[in-house]
Amino acid sequence: MAKLTFLTAALAAGAAAVPAKRANIPTGAPKIALSLFETHEMHFLTLSDITEMITNQTDVVIPAPEFNPFAGQATCSSVKVRTEWHQTSDTTKQNFVNGLKCLLGKPSKGGFSGSKNRYEDFVQVHQSVTDNVHNNRKFIVWHRAFLWAFEQVLQNECNFNDPIPWFDETKFSGKFADSSIFSSKWLGSINTGGDCVRDGQFANLALNVGPGKSATNQYHCLARNNNNGDTINVNTNIVNGCQQLKDYQDFAKCAEQGAHAYGHNGVGGVMRDVYASPGDPVFWLHHGMVDRHFRIWQNADSARLSYIDGTAAGGTPLTLDTSIVLNGLMPNMKVRDVMNTVASPMCYKYNY
Repeated sequence: MAKLTFLTAALAAGAAAVPAKRANIPTGAPKIALSLFETHEMHFLTLSDITEMITNQTDVVIPAPEFNPFAGQATCSSVKVRTEWHQTSDTTKQNFVNGLKCLLGKPSKGGFSGSKNRYEDFVQVHQSVTDNVHNNRKFIVWHRAFLWAFEQVLQNECNFNDPIPWFDETKFSGKFADSSIFSSKWLGSINTGGDCVRDGQFANLALNVGPGKSATNQYHCLARNNNNGDTINVNTNIVNGCQQLKDYQDFAKCAEQGAHAYGHNGVGGVMRDVYASPGDPVFWLHHGMVDRHFRIWQNADSARLSYIDGTAAGGTPLTLDTSIVLNGLMPNMKVRDVMNTVASPMCYKYNY
């Protein structure tokens, strides 16, 4: 299949990267006002909203495809397992952190306006496509591709040989600060009140992309602003409610406006900035959780691996052939390329 061959060749081209090292991360940027991170209208679903969606849903009959939508898709030689952060070894955690520092220490590949390093290439791409991949049903498939592309670059350019960990936020609902993620040993404190993160392995991290769109880029530090009133809604009732929705477009809306939205707002600061939220390293762990919820929903019915509906930005129908644009981070993909995570090119699953 030409598409998958193209992807494989692109990954191989990056394999000549130098080994990862504990690069010095850019530091020293100033604090900016918290209000500047409130850049995009956030939509939230309450548990009562989700209950109403479940009550009002109708049976969904998934039509049998007229042909195999995955014909020619290669099988995986191995399927890697993304492990929840608190079940991940300290060695793997440190390797992940070293991989992030490696990207922060590498120059931008160029063509990513405002980016000053390889890590910020990803932040800039997210910034540039935000309005096209949020508040529509393309959200969850695009972010699956985005997270996978980041994982590939970590592995191929920084020798991070493990899958990205994920954060089971439901176990820390209303108390994110209790997670070791937000400790001085790892990603630094969450209770900074909007000030710069001053501890952890990304202390005083300087960011060039954001807040908001590229026109409002300004040099600023990594900031957080813990809000337990939001993170309390990242709970099993919300997540399990979304899992009961039978139609893809209903599930995708619920996944975006449920635990995902509350998690972003709950961490606050840079994570509250919808456009440039990948500037906070916790973004990748958070979206691992979101992608896992999608995988669980798919696993409930194998037909969901080839079923998608709803619309993308501007009301364009979402199909298996809809393009997933990665703006040069990787070759563009199609929705069908990301639907089955245990088939090529994805080749991953979650530890539970």
